[in-house]
Amino acid sequence: MNTVTEAPEEQEESLFEAPPMAEQERMVEAILFATAEPVTTRELEARMPHGCDAAEALVYLRKRYEGRGVQVMKVGDAWAIRTAADLGFLMQKETVETRKLSRAAIETLAIIAYHQPVTRAEIEEIRGVSVSRGTVDQLLELEWIRFGRRKMTPGRPVTFVVTQSFLDHFGLENARDLPGLKELRAAGLLENRPPPGTLPGPETEAEDESGEGQSELFED
Repeated sequence: MNTVTEAPEEQEESLFEAPPMAEQERMVEAILFATAEPVTTRELEARMPHGCDAAEALVYLRKRYEGRGVQVMKVGDAWAIRTAADLGFLMQKETVETRKLSRAAIETLAIIAYHQPVTRAEIEEIRGVSVSRGTVDQLLELEWIRFGRRKMTPGRPVTFVVTQSFLDHFGLENARDLPGLKELRAAGLLENRPPPGTLPGPETEAEDESGEGQSELFED
């Protein structure tokens, strides 16, 4: 006489029942609050009980923090709790400036951010001068740039791209959130005359800001 009992299976399944969404939201909040570096949804779910949906919990958590002093921000493909952008001035006294970037480093970083993936030769063509190894090493050490894929051109040169740390430092979700040409000029961070190598030819007397070219980098 064989008797099949369903109770043990039902009991086993109940052991893996996911916590209520409100509790999952609290878990995500706790992890992001205690972690200095941005955390991906996969990493969140790896720390949470079986069956949790970190992506859904993030939707609720992000909405709950809207308009607050801190916000749940997306950094690349990861998430972090950061001070609201309009309250950043309150943290200025707590900020310790350990190192100033040289002008060459700032220009190189800007070119990589706006033109990535870009090779060393392309950076030098845009800047009009050679790029020293020390400049690139400094940006690599700061973890603001990293090596990208090699270009399918003769010599297979390596490319450079900005990192998640760069996006996090400047409060950006992705590189497309970088300010456009007009915004940079208005802030006095860009000369009206473009750097050598960016103009299509000597017959071009002025840059057409409304035309094609670099402006395409800033379109949504």
